[in-house]
Amino acid sequence: MIHFNKETFEEKLGKGGLMMVDFWAEWCGPCQMLGPVIESLAEQYKGRAVVGKVNTDEEPELAMGYRVSGIPTVIFFKDGREIDRLVGVMPPDAFVQVLEENL
Repeated sequence: MIHFNKETFEEKLGKGGLMMVDFWAEWCGPCQMLGPVIESLAEQYKGRAVVGKVNTDEEPELAMGYRVSGIPTVIFFKDGREIDRLVGVMPPDAFVQVLEENL
């Protein structure tokens, strides 16, 4: 699991491939509930997709740049472009479906 800052985010995004990014914050209860799911998916998709997190309190420019207005928001990118976005706590299958459809 990668904890992105602005530089590492842009670097990974520029390399292409499939990327799933959880925009979250420490104080957010639903974000805390989703955390273990994101960690599990990071292990499950290791080597096939980049899975990471952006703390919106530490990286507000990234959150604003991607118009993240509510957290948790998980954005999926493929080859540097946003392809999907899920807002709120979702079951793991919702994330798996997007990942599998885009591998």
